[in-house]
Amino acid sequence: MRTFTFLLLIAVVLLLEQTVLNFLRVAGVKPDLVLLLIVFNGMLKGSREGAYWGFVAGLVQDLAGGYYIGLNALSKLLAGYAAGLVEVRVYKESLLVAAAVVWGASVVSGSATFLLLLVLGIAVTPLDAFLRVVFPLAVYNSLLSLLFYRPFHRATFYGILREERY
Repeated sequence: MRTFTFLLLIAVVLLLEQTVLNFLRVAGVKPDLVLLLIVFNGMLKGSREGAYWGFVAGLVQDLAGGYYIGLNALSKLLAGYAAGLVEVRVYKESLLVAAAVVWGASVVSGSATFLLLLVLGIAVTPLDAFLRVVFPLAVYNSLLSLLFYRPFHRATFYGILREERY
């Protein structure tokens, strides 16, 4: 049941990202809600689960976008894995810890995306990429995590995303 619910949540967030969030751009970037889901899940469930859902959500995002299939899958996989590395090392109930982890995972994901674009032969100036996209997006995502982390945490342990134990 958790798998179906999480897939549905990814689909809803992706739909929001492709429609409504285009009007909520700040400094030229829109938030990456799919990344927020992946990072939150990785923080709470570990690196294996973070990497798995990062790949799945990134692949769904790639298929919805229709270009460079695998680009988001790989970058979200890395971000989910990196977020999962802190699972047993941090106080997971803290909003500030969540915001810091989201910021770091956003930088990891953005860096991976631009490195993969360079490998594909797409010329991207690294300084320009970091100053205009990666860092503003990391700040935007980390600020949004302050709003969405607590509800996700509650849903994971007490609500619809809780794992059923028999």
